[in-house]
Amino acid sequence: MRTSHFPLPFAGRRLHIVDFDASSFHEHDLLWLPHHDRLRSAGRKRKAEHLAGRIAAVHALREVGVRAVPGIGDKRQPLWPDGLFGSISHCTSTALAVISRQRVGVDIEKIMSQHTATELAPSIIDSDERQILQASSLPFPLALTLAFSAKESVYKAFSDRVTLPGFDSAKVTSLTATHISLHLLPAFAATMAERTVRTEWFQRDNSVITLVSAITRFPHDRSAPASILSAIPR
Repeated sequence: MRTSHFPLPFAGRRLHIVDFDASSFHEHDLLWLPHHDRLRSAGRKRKAEHLAGRIAAVHALREVGVRAVPGIGDKRQPLWPDGLFGSISHCTSTALAVISRQRVGVDIEKIMSQHTATELAPSIIDSDERQILQASSLPFPLALTLAFSAKESVYKAFSDRVTLPGFDSAKVTSLTATHISLHLLPAFAATMAERTVRTEWFQRDNSVITLVSAITRFPHDRSAPASILSAIPR
């Protein structure tokens, strides 16, 4: 499969972006993956996306001196080496990955059309969040895509501690031209309620990329482990 890779510094991290041509994918390309047998029943598009994501992840791991291909967990999540956190995302013809020694989550989404944004908004945000998005200087489809993507990034950062929380378990509290903040509710995970998660974002062509950059707690909360609350350098 034809691919091109380039690293991009962002929010104190280095994103590894892989643009790929799914039409050039061949089944034998998967033999490069130790877990290729687990993809046997996947569709061609899914196989190409998975391969591109793992290529990006390998580049990210090499940055910290690790030569490995992340496997697949029981929830189909990437399995990272001990002591490292990572995240993979893909959309259309782009895959990306990031690695860190602290919790990290990344997501890429194609910007919604006006019709799609109008149709999906009630399932992604509530009335309070809608007001915040509409008060920003961003077009509503872009703002809603960012809300969706930020919530995906947050879930990825904590995927080992939560089980498929709904979009209503993390609420948008602010949106600017560079970041979006979310407040975690008990429905996200009881042990992480009252956390504020900041995600940085930027637009690349007709897509947005969000990255979890800092996790904080309210002053009265003393229950969270320090490893969860460590701010990722910006």
